[in-house]
Parts: sequence; C-alpha cells; structure tokens
Amino acid sequence: MWGIVFVVFGLVAALGIYTDRAAFLGEAIDDTTGWLFGVVNVFVPLIAVLLGYMLMRGQSDAARATETVGSVVGAGLAFVVLEGFCHLIGGEPDLHAGAAALGEAGGIIGWGIAHPLQAIASVYGAVLILGAVGLVGALLFTGMPMATLLDSLGRMVGPLTEAGGRFFASLFRVGPEQRAARRRAVAEQLETEFDEADDYDASDEDEAEVEDSEEYAEFIDPHEFADAGDDEADEAEDEADDPDDDSSAEEAPTPAKRKKAAPVAWKLPPMSLLKRSAGREVDKAAVRERGRLLERALSEHGVQTRLVGMVVGPTVTRYELELGPGVKVARVTSLHRDIAYAMASADVRILAPIPGRQAIGVEVPNEQREIVAVGDILASAEARAATHPLEVAIGRDINGKSVLVNLASMPHILIAGATGAGKSSCINSLITSVLMRSTPDQVRMILVDPKMVEMGQYERIPHLLTAVVIDPKKAANALSWACREMDRRYELLKKIGSRDITGYNEKFDRGELQAGLGEVDADGEPYQYQRLSFILVVVDELADLMMVAAKDVEDSIVRIAQKARAVGIHLVIATQRPSVNVITGLIKANVPARLAFAVSSQTDSRVILDQPGAERLVGKGDMLLLTPASSTPNRIQGSWVSEDEVRGVVAAWRRQMPIDLTSPADVVVTTNATGVRGEQLTIDLADDVTASMPGGGDDDELLRTAMELVVSSQLGSTSMLQRKLRVGFARAGRLMDLLEQRGIVGPSEGSKARQVLMQPEELHDASTPRGQA
Repeated sequence: MWGIVFVVFGLVAALGIYTDRAAFLGEAIDDTTGWLFGVVNVFVPLIAVLLGYMLMRGQSDAARATETVGSVVGAGLAFVVLEGFCHLIGGEPDLHAGAAALGEAGGIIGWGIAHPLQAIASVYGAVLILGAVGLVGALLFTGMPMATLLDSLGRMVGPLTEAGGRFFASLFRVGPEQRAARRRAVAEQLETEFDEADDYDASDEDEAEVEDSEEYAEFIDPHEFADAGDDEADEAEDEADDPDDDSSAEEAPTPAKRKKAAPVAWKLPPMSLLKRSAGREVDKAAVRERGRLLERALSEHGVQTRLVGMVVGPTVTRYELELGPGVKVARVTSLHRDIAYAMASADVRILAPIPGRQAIGVEVPNEQREIVAVGDILASAEARAATHPLEVAIGRDINGKSVLVNLASMPHILIAGATGAGKSSCINSLITSVLMRSTPDQVRMILVDPKMVEMGQYERIPHLLTAVVIDPKKAANALSWACREMDRRYELLKKIGSRDITGYNEKFDRGELQAGLGEVDADGEPYQYQRLSFILVVVDELADLMMVAAKDVEDSIVRIAQKARAVGIHLVIATQRPSVNVITGLIKANVPARLAFAVSSQTDSRVILDQPGAERLVGKGDMLLLTPASSTPNRIQGSWVSEDEVRGVVAAWRRQMPIDLTSPADVVVTTNATGVRGEQLTIDLADDVTASMPGGGDDDELLRTAMELVVSSQLGSTSMLQRKLRVGFARAGRLMDLLEQRGIVGPSEGSKARQVLMQPEELHDASTPRGQA
C-alpha cells in the first residue's frame, strides 16, 4: 500500500513542480519542497516514484533485500551531498534570509548540512567532507569495490585529461618556424633602427640606450638566441641535403654524415579493441564460513590449526593456516583428499609452507570463477609501468595483481598442459600483447603452427618474418634460419664491440655506428648499419615437430636456447604431450621458464616443473608459472582474448600494410644489416610456401577501387562488386577474399553481406604506402 502512496505523491508532485496543472495541492507541494530542499526539489518526484516502485516490487530473498538497502542508503547519501553543494554554490544564504533565498540554494536541509560543516572546517573543508561522503554513497549505490570504481572513473577521465594536455601543449609549443619568424622580426626592427642612425640625437645617447635596452629586453627571449646557432646550422644542413636547391652546389663539399633512416609511422592499435571484464563481488561472509569449515575439518582429523588469513583470487581462494604446537606439516599435506571432501571441492592444492610465511596455504577452487581479460591486464598500472617491447600479459595471480612477464629476461619459456587446459589461449594472449604494445620495428615473429588452425588469423601482419609455418619439415628450416641469424648477429656484435642487442641499439641511437672506409654491401652500395629488432619464435605444438624431424628440431632449439638471448632471439614452445620424448633433457636444461597448465598425473607435472603441483590445477587457464628467479611456482589465472578481439587487432595492423601485397619470401628480410657485408638472409622454407598466398598478379587498381567501394558504402557484398565493377562472380569473389586478407572486411557469413572493418575516414591512410605515411 505504501508503494502506491509514494507513486501517487510523486506524480502529483511532478504536476506541481514541472507544470501548473495540479492547482492548490501541486502548488503547496512545490512551495514546501522548494523551502525544504531548494533547487534539488526537481528530483523529489523521481525519488518518490522510484521508492514506491521498489516497495511495490517487494523482496524475494535476503540477498536482494541487502542490495536494495545498500542502493537506497547510497542514493540518500548522494542526495545529502547534493543539498550541501547547492547551499554552498547558491551563495550560502542564512536561515533568516527568507524562503525565496533558501529556495534558490539548498533549502532548509542544505543549510542544515552545509552550515555546520562550514563553521567547523571552513568552506574548503566542507567541500572535502561532502566529496568523501559522495564517494561512499557512490560505492553503496553501485555495489562496486573501491578499486573497480576508481578504475572506471580513471578510464573516463583519462582520455579527457590526455586531450586537454595535448590541446594546451599545442597552445604553448614554440616550433622552429615560429622561432625563426620571431628572429627575423627582431632583425628587421634592428635594421630599421640602424637606418635611422643619421637622425639620432647624440645628446640623448644615454637615455636612448636605457629605453632601447628596456624595450628589447621585453621583446627578445634570450633562450631563442641561445639556440639560434643550432637552428641555423640545422637549416643549413637541410638546405645542403635538398637536391632542388641550386645554391648548395656552390658551397664547399663537407664530409658526408650518416643520417638515420626515417622511421615508419606505425600506429599501435587502440585499447578500445580489447574488452574489459566485469568485476566480481566477493561474498566475504561465505568465504569466512568456508574457512571455519576448513578449521573444523582439520580438527576432526586431529590437526589443530588457526585461520590467520584468506586471499580470494580469480580462480581459487587461499586459506592461510597456522599449525598448532607439535603439529607436523606432513600431516596436513597427507589429508588433501579429506580436505577436498569436507570443502565439497573436486581437489585442493596445499602450499606447505607459504614462501616467507610461517603458515601453510590451502587453495580451494571458487564456486564462481572470474574471467580475466587481456584488456584488463594491458590497462593495469603494471602494464603502464612496463616499457620493454617483450613485456606480455599472462593473467592475474591469487592476490588479484596483474602479471606481466618480460620474455627477454626469461629468456625462453616452455608451455605445457593437457588438451583444453588453456595453452592456445595463453599463446594468443602473448601474441596479442606483442601486437598491442610493439611495432614491427621493435619485434618480429616466426609462428609455427602444425595444427594449422591456431595461428592462421595472424597471417599477413607486418610483424611476421614469413608466412605462418604449418609444415613440420619447413618448421625445421625456419628454426635453422633462426640459428644462422643468431650467428650473424653475434658476428656483428663482435665487430662493433657490444655484448648484447641492447648495447648495439644504444650505439645505433647515439649515431656511433659508422661503416669502414670502402666497405660496401652486396649491391655495391656504401654499407649502413640498421637497428636490430627482437625476434620471437613461437611453436604451438612441439610434439608434431619432434615426430617428423626430432634431431634437427632439437638441435636448433638447443642452440637457440643456449646462445640467442644476447642477440634478441627468444623461444616460446608449447606442447600438450609433456613426456620425456618431447621435452628432452637438453631442452629442459636450456629453457628455464615454465608455464604448466592442468595435467593428468604427477609424473607429467614433474616433467614440466620438476615438482608436483600441476595435477591439482582446475583447468580453463589455471596455471603455474615457474621463472628462473624462483624455485616456487606462482599460481595464475591466465588471461583470455576472444577471436573477435584478435581479428580487430590484426585488422588494425593489416590496414597499415601497402596495397601491393608481396609474398612472404619478399617481406621476410627487413633486418638486412646484421651481416658483416650487409647481405640479406631469407628463410628458405621451400618454393611452395607462397603458393597459397595472393601475389602481385592481381590488378592493383581494381583492388583499390573495390576497397573504396566497400568502405564508402559500408557494404561487403560480392554482388555489389559485380554490378559496380562489371566483373564476373569469380573475380568479384577473389577481390572480396583479398579484402578479407587485408583486414578490410570480415569473414564470409553465408548469404549475408560481410562486415566492413574499416571506416571511411581510414581509407586514405590504408591506401598510402608505409614509406609515405
């Protein structure tokens, strides 16, 4: 009944406050609420109707009742804060100022809230207190944890802050053209003064000097003239390099100085391509109850313990127990099956003891698991602090902290686990992290996919040194090429006296690498050093390679694992058969970092980690990470990236490729300056590597026209291309396939038109070759 009363009151109040159609009753409500609430009375009808609806709906269970009470209390606190701010903004009228003045501010209630705070803590203190109460109200109303709410606010405010910073920076930035213009204006004014020297009165010399010095002290910035020599030298150097400037031919020749090649204007994909997962609310009461249940279960088996802590992770909750006097750790570890039975769980993992703690940890799977998205990890503070191009997202640990690892410091990593445990998702997360954080100038990749279906979506991106390798025999050739590239880079480091790729690139950036006199490359041109990029070799299924070419594959992997770290070549090896025939002793000895997913037996866990533990994992991305710096594995819930997200990231990179598609054998060599004589190396996979790839025989002009039609009309239809271009069905289908490979349209959806992935404003950038961007 009360719900109906509130709804009717809200409707009548709306007529009185928003219109003049409620006669005496509406006017009375308008005047009364205006005197009580001030300008905030416009929200009174909405609050009354909403409260009435909630009362009429009723509560079906205690959980919903608790949630509703929290929302009501949060909304009430927000209303209180709004009243206080309206009073402060409305001129802080006194109680005796009259109903009209109070009605234009926060009313009687606003005065009652803000006036005491102002008297106690001044206006500034009142604003801070009201802001804190408003934050508490927002937490109660939304039901979000503090970290989630602040992260959401940061995502909303961050782009606005960056845009404002760029705007104000552009206002106050003084470029070389502006500095030169200001110098020319000063010079012209000085010349004018010198021309008028004949009319100068010598008797006023001292006074004129004082006036001139004061005038030019205000007009001339001394820092500009401090840099004038450098700017003029830069302009002279630019004029000397200009082939169209005739005056440069008359100047005396100077020794040629090596200029750095202009970097390609690669653009990293936007973070908006990656989705974020919704935060999961933790039922603390249920977690504490399960902890007491664990204590009782151990007590029933004669093991006295005390619960000293609980940590809720994305997948499992770790209960930290302190053992009673005289209780051995082995007694607890032997009871893992009984503990699992008492906790109604499939299995539990016991960490005895917790590293650095005088306690043991019992990890129990959560009833509801939290999905960890790659977007969450790459948007975290840990990712923003990471600067290395090979920092990749792994997932979240049991403490909820984002985990990123530097593949360069691993320096190689082995990923193993049973089928469906999450290996392929982990590899996709690694590759997506590289594509989101690094340009092709920083990281190049060789992808080996004997299963043929896991990495095909990364085909034709600029990071690849060659097409995705699906033939195990050709994979052995790719690994052999990596060994030759490793040797070649070591020769280069020896020649210039650097210990690793980082030192080489630092020398290159400082301009210290100069070719010797008379040294030429394979084409007879003067030799030039190039910056070295990292090379990441990803093998998705090692078992298939070992079955076909075990000797060659093992030898190449061992050589790379032993030596390639210093020259920037790193391995990521995955297998679903963690047996000694696949993961041999030589491979294990040289690949110190391990990622173990759920396996079926303790034997498999020992093959991967050299210790048990992986057999207790619950699957679906639950993993143990063992790094070279630690002997205790860290339990992590792996990050997840969907196919749509990967497709969007890949499309963003494909759009930056030139229109004239080249074969993988042509694009394989971009780091061509690592040899002593500058010879280019190619990956000799076989003549038929590019047989299935589109080549240059297609009509580039027709392809460009088809792209403009599809993007402009936002319709990926083959029949439309037939009509507009007047071509046959086969040719139109071929053009649509090429557009799909370029990332312009999505895959075929049967009789429906394909999804267009490029916007019209991006059309010009995609049609421009990379070197002209």
